[in-house]
Amino acid sequence: MSASVTVRVPAKVNVQLAVGAARPDGFHDLANVFLAVGLYDEVTVTPSPGGLRVTCDGPDADQVPLDRTNLAARAALALAERRGLDAAVHLHIAKDIPVAGGMAGGSADGAGALLACDALWGTRASREELLDICAELGSDVPFSLVGGAALGTGRGEKLRALDVGGTFHWVFAMAGRGLSTPAVFREFDRLGEGTDIPEPIASEPLLAALAKGDPDALAAAVSNDLQPAALSLFPELADTLATGLAAGALTALVSGSGPTTAFLARDAESAVKVADTLRASGTCRAARTASGPAQGAAVVRTAGA
Repeated sequence: MSASVTVRVPAKVNVQLAVGAARPDGFHDLANVFLAVGLYDEVTVTPSPGGLRVTCDGPDADQVPLDRTNLAARAALALAERRGLDAAVHLHIAKDIPVAGGMAGGSADGAGALLACDALWGTRASREELLDICAELGSDVPFSLVGGAALGTGRGEKLRALDVGGTFHWVFAMAGRGLSTPAVFREFDRLGEGTDIPEPIASEPLLAALAKGDPDALAAAVSNDLQPAALSLFPELADTLATGLAAGALTALVSGSGPTTAFLARDAESAVKVADTLRASGTCRAARTASGPAQGAAVVRTAGA
């Protein structure tokens, strides 16, 4: 049995986020086209005789909860409960995915911890069981495990893998403060009150653009139904979006519930130019380049007992 397991897990961007009306359970049906991108957290799991504990370092680590509300802790507890084990582990999260940025960093940590605990404990859970636990943890967690590109339906947890015909180059601009996902959905509901909200469906032109690896076609097809709500709560994001477009991005959108903004570039060189312009503009706290699709959660290091 290993004494330490480290899993690397990617961020995501939603190239389409179609949102239906609120359901009786408070969730919303979605057509959510995920693309995993090469910004990663790493979750390292080691035995902890003193019981479950969580530590974190990296950018904005002080904003990450270190109690049992953390998705990494919840993942360890969920697997342990299913297998009759004691979740006596130390979970260390090395953050590089923006915190509270709409890029599924917390979900990534949940998927990473689940895969790491499975390897550490030798539980040999099937992919189906791991995905089932992920779905219990949150709507974005299953995709963090799978990576690549996928269409998420239901509340986002039911996944269908998608073909991607090339590499897409992105820039992500991090805002000066966070946005609460529940607050953004509440604002979506408020803005849509009294209107007929259509059933969410995936865009066929967008799926075709992904399959072809065509950045121009993808730029013409991306959409995010939560963007008006995010801009309503955080109007300054409009300046960031405009700056990236003026710098040559093919398209710009709020990533998921925000407040991170995403910019699709034609190639890696263009992405660097857009990122440099955003950093110098004062409209964001930081800007990063990344490409996708990226691999889902994967064990990258083990250490023997």
